[in-house]
Amino acid sequence: QTETGGILITPLPGAMTLKPGSASKPFPGVVPAILKENGTPAEVNQGGYLVLKKPWPGILRGTYGDPDNIRIKEVYFSRFEGVYFTGDGARCDEDGDYWLMGRIDDVINVSGHRIGTAEVESALVSHGAVAEAAVVGFPHDIKGEGLYAYVTLKEGYQSSEGLKHDLVGHVRDVIGPIASPDKIQFSPSLPKTRSGKIMRRILRNIAKGELDNLGDTSTLADPMVVDDLVKGKQ
Repeated sequence: QTETGGILITPLPGAMTLKPGSASKPFPGVVPAILKENGTPAEVNQGGYLVLKKPWPGILRGTYGDPDNIRIKEVYFSRFEGVYFTGDGARCDEDGDYWLMGRIDDVINVSGHRIGTAEVESALVSHGAVAEAAVVGFPHDIKGEGLYAYVTLKEGYQSSEGLKHDLVGHVRDVIGPIASPDKIQFSPSLPKTRSGKIMRRILRNIAKGELDNLGDTSTLADPMVVDDLVKGKQ
């Protein structure tokens, strides 16, 4: 994170046991914590909001054109009292290792469980048939939010209900039943800007059924992708 001005949580090879996928432990002097929605500490391995409880050498102290630091206070210090809110979702395991779940905007609350979309996307991409995947949330009558997955297949694979079933089972095996996608939509490609960034806003609106509120698509490398996604909406 640019605003932190330095490394905060990092593996130190040779000094600790490393776990694939984990950001590992806090850098010396850094005091992070995981908080629930109400500001109380999260349980072990429970996803929540990643905050920093004490200052560190590279902490952001001001922004250009804002002498009273109004924006800093609103963005980083208003969500929870007395701590710096990173904007990231994370969990901490029984060994004190931190696992980042992605930006809070990309963390979905499924039946009270916080699930990082990046984690589900990684699980999908680890399947041999999947070339690329993007996961967003959508309103769910029972769970509150459900998982909607857009999947692009590798050459030689065909979309089918059987493959959808296989992908759901694969995610269940990799992460757990709570992370099972509720809907999977196969797509030849995903909406990306010319720099390669996936336009998740468009994917979220399509998943929610807000097809008349897709916003500006002029920055997409291939605007026709959106038409394909709308036609294939589950």
